[in-house]
Amino acid sequence: MAAPKKKIKKQAPKKRVSAQGGAASGGKKTKKKLTALNLRKSPDNPIIKPSADTPWQSKATFNPTALYHDGKVHIVYRAIGDTDESVLGYASSLDGTAIKDRHPDAVYRHAKEGRVEKTLPKILYGSGGGWSGGCEDPRLTLLGTRAYLLYTAFDGWSSVRIALTSINLDDFISKRWNWQKPVLISPPGEIHKNWVLFPEKIKGKYAILHSLSPEILIDYFNDLDELDGDNFIQSVHQGNPLWYRRDKGIRGVGPAPIKTKYGWLVLYHAMDKINPSQYKLWAMILDLNNPEKILYRGVESILEPDESYENYGFKAGVVYSCGAVVKGGELFVYYGGADMVSCVATANFDKFLEKLVTSRPSKLTGRKTRARAT
Repeated sequence: MAAPKKKIKKQAPKKRVSAQGGAASGGKKTKKKLTALNLRKSPDNPIIKPSADTPWQSKATFNPTALYHDGKVHIVYRAIGDTDESVLGYASSLDGTAIKDRHPDAVYRHAKEGRVEKTLPKILYGSGGGWSGGCEDPRLTLLGTRAYLLYTAFDGWSSVRIALTSINLDDFISKRWNWQKPVLISPPGEIHKNWVLFPEKIKGKYAILHSLSPEILIDYFNDLDELDGDNFIQSVHQGNPLWYRRDKGIRGVGPAPIKTKYGWLVLYHAMDKINPSQYKLWAMILDLNNPEKILYRGVESILEPDESYENYGFKAGVVYSCGAVVKGGELFVYYGGADMVSCVATANFDKFLEKLVTSRPSKLTGRKTRARAT
């Protein structure tokens, strides 16, 4: 029997004092000195909201990813509608904030396999209200003339897996949604989320980052067609010995890495001891040629859930980013608030990086995974 449908309930957060200069939901206001690492939230947030008149996105529009091309930011976001199925929507912006174009229809739906793996144990899984399955938490990567999309695929029954698809850049820009048939790249019977593809080949190989803790794990491929539905990336999961060594506060990588003069900028989700129920965003820089090696890691979060739109939704106290771009010297980070709406926060890119590289060395470790046979 499929999991029952559940309505999204707007949760009121507990009273807590904001770490970014205001009260999250009541409580005495406090001031915190803002630094170049603190992302500035747009006063226009949320920039994408659910549309009650559009059945496929009537309940939630959140966890956006993005790519920048030819002066425009293209945003793909997760949407939940009347059927509780997770699908993907599209919007674009010329300045990175104001939405000028929002596609009227869902632009991607997960194509389920012909058979549902009912021989596997039932997973009672609900994320952001998506009880009917579908595609969750998209991560776009522009590599050459193709836009690659990794996302969390849930078939409503058996397992939570990572799927990979792609589309020709010209088709994507022209809104011809000719997506390649998706392939599942994580094993069945396991729960996996938060994987990203690097936007450049590393030492001539495609690179997929699939774990941050207890070790940074990256798999390398001569061709992504090697992931054909029978070959899977082996990563950290419940039941894996590495699972018990992980930092329980680290939830996973956010957007696809961004190449900088210092190394690969990686934003990631984690919880801290001060507010263990909150999802916050943090930053680190990995070595360009050996991205299993952490060069710099911020000692403070760069984004925290202290606004009403980050605390009233399906899940209070959540900022969750799947996309970031650099435009006009500014870093634009797109994120979901409270598993309900899409938002954006910005920082001067050079100042952000300069502040980050003065941070203390990381305690996280990295280990190079095997490369596929040449």
